[in-house]
Amino acid sequence: MFEKVLIANRGEIAIRIARALDEMGIASVAVYSELDRDAPHVHRAGEAFNLGDGPAAENYLHIEKILDAAARSGAQAIHPGYGFLAENAPFAQACEEAGIVFIGPPASAIEAMGSKTRARELMDAAGVPIVPGTTEPVATVADALRIAKGEIGFPVAVKAAGGGGGKGFRVALTEDDLEGAFEGSSREGEKFFSDPTVYLERYLHDPRHVEVQVLADRHGNVIHLGERDCSIQRRHQKVIEESPAPEWVVDPQIRARIGEIGVNAAKAVDYVGAGTIEGLFATHEKEPGEPEYFFLEMNTRVQVEHCVTEMTTGIDIVKEGIRAAAGEELSYAQEDVELRGHAIECRINAEDASKNFAPAPGKIGRYREPTGPGVRVDSGVTENGEVSPMYDPMVAKLIVWDADREQATRRMLRALDEYEIEGLKTLIPFHKALLETEDWKRGSTCKDLLEDKAWLKTLAFPKDVKPPETEEAEKVEQTYEVEVSGKRFDVRVVGPPFAGGGVAASNGTAPAAAKSPKRSERKAAAGGGPDVLEAPLQGNMWKVLVKQGDVVQEGQLLCIIEAMKMENEITAHKAGKIAELPIEEGAPIQAGAPIATIVSDDG
Repeated sequence: MFEKVLIANRGEIAIRIARALDEMGIASVAVYSELDRDAPHVHRAGEAFNLGDGPAAENYLHIEKILDAAARSGAQAIHPGYGFLAENAPFAQACEEAGIVFIGPPASAIEAMGSKTRARELMDAAGVPIVPGTTEPVATVADALRIAKGEIGFPVAVKAAGGGGGKGFRVALTEDDLEGAFEGSSREGEKFFSDPTVYLERYLHDPRHVEVQVLADRHGNVIHLGERDCSIQRRHQKVIEESPAPEWVVDPQIRARIGEIGVNAAKAVDYVGAGTIEGLFATHEKEPGEPEYFFLEMNTRVQVEHCVTEMTTGIDIVKEGIRAAAGEELSYAQEDVELRGHAIECRINAEDASKNFAPAPGKIGRYREPTGPGVRVDSGVTENGEVSPMYDPMVAKLIVWDADREQATRRMLRALDEYEIEGLKTLIPFHKALLETEDWKRGSTCKDLLEDKAWLKTLAFPKDVKPPETEEAEKVEQTYEVEVSGKRFDVRVVGPPFAGGGVAASNGTAPAAAKSPKRSERKAAAGGGPDVLEAPLQGNMWKVLVKQGDVVQEGQLLCIIEAMKMENEITAHKAGKIAELPIEEGAPIQAGAPIATIVSDDG
C-alpha cells in the first residue's frame, strides 16, 4: 500500500479523498492555486504545494507542475478526483512514465472511453446497446444535416466527442436549429476538452438517466454496486441523484441486466478502479413501447454522486479505488453487494434557480451544516469562505439515507431546513420546492418543471437573508462618476480595499466596476425610449453575436457569458434596433452591467 498520495484536485472531493487516506493510514498531499491559498482542502492535508496564480490551465490542469509537486513531496501515487485531469489520458500516461501510480484506470481505458465516438464503437462491438446515431465524428453542418434527415430524424442530439458533465451537448429540434447546435457543441468541446469534433445521436424524449457504479481490480475482478437515478437535471447537468432508482423504474431483474452491461463495458477496456457506466431508459416518442436501456458514456473516475451508492451499499468507493490502484484485490465479490434503504443527494450549488440557474459566486457569511441520523455533508467551504467564479459552483453535497424513498425525502427536507448559508445564493430553495412536488413523489424526471421559467421565478433567494458583513476596519469608500446617454451619475461603492487602489471585486483579483445606475435612471436619461438589457450574472463575455445597428427580434441570441465553467446565453428582451452595445468578446462583465440598449423600430 502507498505511504503518501498527492490529491490533484480542490474543494469537497479533495477533502473526501484526504479523509479516506487518513483512515487508511496514508499521508496526504494537497496542491492549490494562489486563489485557493486559504481553502479548506489545503489545511486538511498533511502538506500542500502552491501551483501558482492564474486560470486552472496554469495550476490545477498543469501536468508538469503537479508531477513536480508529487516528486518533491515523495508521493508514490496521485488521486485526480473528478474534473480537471481525472479523465486525461496524457496525464495518466505521464504519471506512469514518471514512476508515479495514477489512481484510476490505465491511460488506454481513459482514451478509449474519453472519446464518445470511440466508446460507442467499443460498446457496440461488445454487444452493449447504444443510442442510434453515428459512431464516427461528423465534420460539417452539411454532413450533419444529411445524416439527420436521412438516418436519424429530428429532433437530434449534437454531442462533443470528448464532452461530459453536460458540456458540448446541444439539441436541434428542427433543421433550422441544427447549425447553432452544431457550432455550440463544437465550441464547447474545443473549450473544455480541446476537441471540437462532434457526433449525432437520436434525441430521446424525456429519458431517465440511470447509471451503474462499477469497481475493478488488476486481477480481473469486476463488480457493480447497483444503479443510481440521476434524471433530475438542468442544462444536462445533474442536480439531484438517488440510489437505488425508484422501484417502478428498476426492478431486480432490470438491475441485474444493466449491472451486467456495466460489468461487460468495464471488461471491454480492461478497466481498473472506480468507474460509472451512464445509460438512458427511454421510449421512442414516435414508436412507444417498453422502455429501452442504452449505453450513454463511461466516466472513468469517481463520480460526484458516488456518495448515494456508498450509503446504500456500505462500500467505500474511494478506498476501493485506492486499493485497486495499489494492486490489491477488491474487498467484495458480487454476491457481497446488497442494497439497503434509499439515499438521495442534493447538489448545493451557488446558483440562482429563479434566474434560470445563473451562477452566483460570492462570499459566505455564517455557515452551518445539517446533522442528525442519516445525514452526510461533503463540503469544501467554511464560514467566511468564498465561492469563486474561477471554478465550478458547487458548495457542498447534501446526502441523506433512510429506509425508503418517501422517508428519505422527508429526511432531506428536514436537512435542507437546517442548512444555513448566509450571504450566498444557492439551490437550497429550489431543492426544497422540488422535493415537495407531485412530480418528485411520483418519480418523474421533472423535466417540465425544470423548463418552467414561471415556476423557477417563484424560487427567488429570500430577501431577508443579507450578505455577510465586512469588518468596518477593512472597508473603504470610493465614488465613481458614470456617464450614461450624455448624463453623469455619482455612484458610491463600499468594500474591502484593493491592493492597487480603489475597491476590490468579490474575488479579490481586480477593482470592482462601478454599479450601473438603476434602470429607471437610464431610461429617463435617454428620454424614455431606449431599454437597457443588463447582465444577469458576473463572468466573461465569451461570444458576441450581434453588432451595433442590428435589428433583432425578441428572444434572439445576443451574446454568451461564461461563468463558473458554464455558458449562459443572453437573449434580447424586446424587438428593436441595437442603439448601444458596450460589450467586447473576452472582456469581464459584472452583474447588472449594460449589455445592449435596444430601441423600438421607429426609434
